[in-house]
Amino acid sequence: MFFESLAHAMGAPQGGAPAGPTEMLVQFAPLVLMIAVFWFLLIRPQKKRQQEHKKMLDGLRRGELVMTSGGFFGRIIDIDGDIITVDLGETKVRIGRGFITGLVDAKLQSAFKEGKKGKASSSEDRAPKEIEKRDAGDDSDSSEK
Repeated sequence: MFFESLAHAMGAPQGGAPAGPTEMLVQFAPLVLMIAVFWFLLIRPQKKRQQEHKKMLDGLRRGELVMTSGGFFGRIIDIDGDIITVDLGETKVRIGRGFITGLVDAKLQSAFKEGKKGKASSSEDRAPKEIEKRDAGDDSDSSEK
């Protein structure tokens, strides 16, 4: 009883000719359209960015200011194959070539240079004489106790 009602609900079998090429094209058109949209909106721009990044990595030279994937800014001081030595100021690090995310533009380079000069003068003014005396007094009090 159940199977008879199920077979009746499915309807009569279509005994006509197989689907023509135009009907198949209409069925696959949405799929082809989705693939084209993904290609032009996602895949193609990503490949272009990867090619530009590879070109930038291949053109690295000593003395250029770069940003690493960790967010550090530094100047390239040595290139040995895929290992690049970057001067971060007081520290020198060796990183893989692929961990350099980009070059720093001229505007940021000038700000970096000014910041370095400003840092040297501010570090001299950081501890005035009064603070040094107070710190020295704290040390003598702690040693007496």
